Amino acid sequence: MNKVFMGKIRKELHSYQLKRREIIRESGDALHYAKRAIFSMHRDDMNEAETKIKEAEAIFKKLNIKFKTDKKILYEGSYKAAVEEYVEASIFYQFITTGKISNIKSFAIDSDIYLAGLCDVPGELYRYAIKSATERNDEMVKKCSKMASDIIGELIEFDLTSYLRTKFDQAKQANQKLEHVVYEVSLIK
Repeated sequence: MNKVFMGKIRKELHSYQLKRREIIRESGDALHYAKRAIFSMHRDDMNEAETKIKEAEAIFKKLNIKFKTDKKILYEGSYKAAVEEYVEASIFYQFITTGKISNIKSFAIDSDIYLAGLCDVPGELYRYAIKSATERNDEMVKKCSKMASDIIGELIEFDLTSYLRTKFDQAKQANQKLEHVVYEVSLIK
């Protein structure tokens, strides 16, 4: 057995494990901030939501700079899950504050992760529409429904498979529930 070669492999794996632990820890913090941002938006605390989104974003920017020469570490599941939640929070924030959604320019995001986060937005729009209906804000209910429908209209153009197909199916279910809320609100008038 070539001991020098085995030592090199051991060193590489140990180095990767140290990086991986850091990614997991930092991604966990970013995921928490993104979830807190969504929680804040459902309570109409946009200042807190913006702060939490920026805190998550700062972590991702730092990790992208730190691991720019070792990009494979950024394909760890914990990192991808955190970015997906960040995308969801950012898009939802864009909608609530501007009525529109757009791309996220703060750092590079894989298209698969962006689409997965986008697929989660109709679920948040459904929750926000329920809150809005309770507050008799019919206009916001309609805006949520229109945006969810627009998202589905865009996503349907993709040939989504596997994980993204499951996420898309969940988005369609949320959209259908949202259409039902719009219908129920129309009956009250």
